[in-house]
Amino acid sequence: MIITKLEFLERARLDRETLEVWIEEEWLLPSRAANELVFTEMDLARAKLIRDLKHDMRVNDEGVGVILNLLDQIHGLRKVMADLLRSAHEQSARDDVSSKGQEGDK
Repeated sequence: MIITKLEFLERARLDRETLEVWIEEEWLLPSRAANELVFTEMDLARAKLIRDLKHDMRVNDEGVGVILNLLDQIHGLRKVMADLLRSAHEQSARDDVSSKGQEGDK
């Protein structure tokens, strides 16, 4: 679902200046549609996390950047692991079919 900038500001409880800083820091990476910034639910969740880190947990800007970078790496690794597991299961299924076919040849 695409979220407009105005809706994003309201839902994330942010002001425009803060949003601009977070985009400049590359903590948020919105897309563009018709020359307007648009956001996703994932962007919204990330903005809420950043707000919690900065305000509730009192993490400084450098710490926020490090935390977001680590979370991005974890997310990427989870995707790689899921792809590897899917490939392993597919290979196992092919091996099972192949070995059953060879048993029938004996």
